[in-house]
Amino acid sequence: MLGFMEKWALYVTFILIALVLAGFGLFDFQAWQQNALQMPAAQFNDLWQTCSIIAGTLIVVQGFETPRYLGEQYTADLRIQASRQSQLISASIYILFVLLAMPLVPSLNGVFDDHSLITLAGLSAFGFLPAAVIFAAVLSQFSAAVADTLAASGNLSEISAKRISTPVSYLLIAGFALLLTWSADTFEILALASRAFAAYYALQCLVAWRATDSARVKSSSLILTAIMLYIVIFAVPVG
Repeated sequence: MLGFMEKWALYVTFILIALVLAGFGLFDFQAWQQNALQMPAAQFNDLWQTCSIIAGTLIVVQGFETPRYLGEQYTADLRIQASRQSQLISASIYILFVLLAMPLVPSLNGVFDDHSLITLAGLSAFGFLPAAVIFAAVLSQFSAAVADTLAASGNLSEISAKRISTPVSYLLIAGFALLLTWSADTFEILALASRAFAAYYALQCLVAWRATDSARVKSSSLILTAIMLYIVIFAVPVG
């Protein structure tokens, strides 16, 4: 039932995201026609600080390891395809969103918080977009919560040699999630999650390094491991 609800929540989220992008695009087009299109001033940092800030955005583009732990429900080929397509689709949306939203960013006057997107939506061409953004955020978080809970349950089942049952794993996951939510604010959770994912990916890269006989894969795995460890230690949380 949760999987069914998550699927339809994702469909509605895609529609709302398309509306947000269309609203931003129409705003940009109208501003361009009126010669009022402006871009935020670039802030140049040194190379180390720039890399640290980029590393802090990892949390934005993670989450596609979920199919890895759904082997009992789906075939390997389908899970590989799902991982690749989800990364391509999300990357396209993120890049397009940044391009279309940049002309609205100067209106924030350099103040960025967890309500900034709602503020930008209110400035766009469609008056209903703030409500659409809020609704999309709720649905996307519900979708992500269900998907990650399923994946985490599969992970616990795997590492415990199936000694932890699915219902018990759901209780454990929900309990820790509630505890974390009550003990930290949004940005602290994002920063912690970003570093946790980076550490997890570093371990996965080391697994790939040990499991393969290909020199190319071994070297690539070590490079990725180094990048993930850099993120764990030196990343600057965005926001």
